[in-house]
Amino acid sequence: MKLHNAYLHAQQKLVDLQLLLIVIALVIFGLIMVYDSSVIQALRDYKDGYFYIRQQLIWVGIGGVLAFFLANINYQKLKIMSVPLIAFSLILLIAVFIPGLGVSGGGAHRWLKLGFVTIQPAEIIKLTSVIYLATIFEKKARILPFIILVGLTGFVMAVLQKDLGSTIVFVLTSAIIFFISGGSLMYFLLAIPPAVISLLVLVLTSEYRRKRILAFLDPFSDTQGFTYHISQVLIALGSGGIFGLGLGQSRQKFEYIPEVSTDSIFGVIGEELGFLGGIVLISLFVLLIFRGIKIAQQIDDNFGKILALGLTAMLGIQAIVNLSSMVALLPLTGVPLPFISYGGSALVANLMAVGILLNISKNIKL
Repeated sequence: MKLHNAYLHAQQKLVDLQLLLIVIALVIFGLIMVYDSSVIQALRDYKDGYFYIRQQLIWVGIGGVLAFFLANINYQKLKIMSVPLIAFSLILLIAVFIPGLGVSGGGAHRWLKLGFVTIQPAEIIKLTSVIYLATIFEKKARILPFIILVGLTGFVMAVLQKDLGSTIVFVLTSAIIFFISGGSLMYFLLAIPPAVISLLVLVLTSEYRRKRILAFLDPFSDTQGFTYHISQVLIALGSGGIFGLGLGQSRQKFEYIPEVSTDSIFGVIGEELGFLGGIVLISLFVLLIFRGIKIAQQIDDNFGKILALGLTAMLGIQAIVNLSSMVALLPLTGVPLPFISYGGSALVANLMAVGILLNISKNIKL
């Protein structure tokens, strides 16, 4: 009996191997594609074709260490840390407007320069908000703190930082957490009119957002103007056909596709690996979402369940929004593809989310 109990205890301490292997596969594939898609840009900007892949490897190392740490502490301790974490995230979110700290680009204020490192606070608050909401909704979903957090954060990101993509991911993830925590469906129905009105106001009061909607409606209406970005991505995907041109053989990465190694990296993947390569990648994301939901179903405590579903929603929504925008099912939003796109803040936050999921999976009762 003692031997049997010891065996069960050991089994409970094993992480979800399938989830771990899926993420490792995505990260390795992401590193290959970041180098492949960024080498031309790196040579142009830094006279060093390995610049971006070196940076990405550093972020993978940092994210991997943090994921390992989060996978091996008691995830219940995150409840104690939830308030300081969300408060710190909000401070970082506002700090981008401080002269000397904030870095602007394309009229948007989304980045924060801390010494030699530039981070995007919106990526951090996506993660910390999941932890915070899972903590306060453990016993019961409450509308007031939900409205305050979503309203304040959404306003800063969408209106002040002009980051509608991150806002959409944040709001949808938060709404899913509220719903799975027992929140009334009536609140969602009441929220639809103001949400639609807010979205229309954000689009109609911004010229570049209006053009993105027009580009979504007709991607080839102005290929030398406002539809250039999406038309070049679609050309890349169409050029790939079923089997692709072959790894490293992309033509569109030669400064045709904007943001080729970040938000638009799927264009190069589709061009080089074709429809089949795209399907394999999408299948990996589907499996990742499935494993996250499975972990949530099998964990006993409500905090772990909400946390696992929230983190899975965060990763899944980002993948869905990015991939949908690349094939013109949604307007271009500037949301990176998890584990694949170049960028440190998103990669580290997503790896930390996986670390927490792996931690929760170790506590499943067999």
